[in-house]
Amino acid sequence: MRRFIIGLFTHGVALAIGFALGIYLLPILTAPPSPDSAMLEEKAQGALFSAELTRDLPGSDFLHWGEGTISLSATEIVHTGALSPGPDYKLYLTKEFADDEDSFNAIKADALQLGDVKTFGGFILAVPEGTDLESYNTVVIWCESFGEFITAAKYR
Repeated sequence: MRRFIIGLFTHGVALAIGFALGIYLLPILTAPPSPDSAMLEEKAQGALFSAELTRDLPGSDFLHWGEGTISLSATEIVHTGALSPGPDYKLYLTKEFADDEDSFNAIKADALQLGDVKTFGGFILAVPEGTDLESYNTVVIWCESFGEFITAAKYR
C-alpha cells in the first residue's frame, strides 16, 4: 500500500510539472517568427512616441516581463526587445500608467485594446484607423487568459 501511495504521489507531481511546462512552452512552440531586427528598426524610425519597457515594474516577475523599446506611430506600434512567452497577450492603450494587475484592472474598462501580441522577440501591431494616440499615454501588455500583467511603458 505504501508503494502505491508513493507512486501515486510521484506520478501526480510529474503530471503537474508536465502540465505547467506545457502551458509555458506551448506559446513558444506555436508562435510565428518574430520580425527581423532590421525591419523593426526601420518601422520604429517614423515613431511619434517611444518609451522603454523594463523588467522592474511591481507587476512584473520572472515569468511575466518585457524589455526593450516600444515605438508608436499613427499606423503601427513596434516593439524592439523581448517579452516573456505566454498565451493570449493583448496590447492596450490607457490614459493612466498601470504597473501591476490591480492598477490595470482598475482602469481596464476605459482602456483601448489594440490587438494580439503573438511574438516574443519583437512585434509590429497595426493601429486601427481613427485611433488617437494623443488621448492615451501608456502601453500595457496583458495576458488576457490568466489576468496577468506583463509590462507597461508610459510614452507621454
